[in-house]
Amino acid sequence: MMENSSLLVHYGPSILRGFGVTVLCWSAGCALGIVFGFALALLRRLPFAPLRWVVRAYIEVIRGTPFLIQLFLLYSGGPFIGLRLEATTAGILGLGIYGSAYFAEIFRGGFEAVPKGYVEAGESLSMSPLVILRRIVVPTMLVAILPAIVNMMIILTKETVVLSIITVPELMYEMQTMAAETFAVFEVIFGLALFYWLLVEVVSRLGRRVEARLTRFLTDNKPGVRA
Repeated sequence: MMENSSLLVHYGPSILRGFGVTVLCWSAGCALGIVFGFALALLRRLPFAPLRWVVRAYIEVIRGTPFLIQLFLLYSGGPFIGLRLEATTAGILGLGIYGSAYFAEIFRGGFEAVPKGYVEAGESLSMSPLVILRRIVVPTMLVAILPAIVNMMIILTKETVVLSIITVPELMYEMQTMAAETFAVFEVIFGLALFYWLLVEVVSRLGRRVEARLTRFLTDNKPGVRA
């Protein structure tokens, strides 16, 4: 018991620091992935076939290759084309690129789930395409795709363990250091499971709250038919 307590005192700060880096990489990577994914979904709706083919090819390549390979290409292969990134920056960007392909498909399904009548109602009220997108399409589609978005964000939390391969000082990296120095393998595995379970549980609960509030807001305001 005393030995475990001393390990916690000695390695606790570095573990918490690693957990903070994990949360930073995950949250920033998710934000980038959602923004990039939404932009890709919008590009796929443009009436320009070559651009749609390029976007689709990008999505298929990203979804068809392991995240580890993408991360190595970005971090180790980047200098060959003049792209030199710090490990943490490369990790965040890698998560964003990897997530963007999946978020793009989620948004594409959301766009297709919006009834055409909603858009036609906005057009009949002389709304611009941008206003229709902002006030009708996006709020309506979010109700349908929010569970999928939260699920993808949870998946990305688990992908952060890969970042230790390129020396990002996140949770896995710090826990591996602890295991190498103390041979406390069980404590490391248990600690990793606990921290990642906590992060996933927080994301799940926040997602359910946002979904409930968004559904209630749309029910009360019914934005689809107002000028």
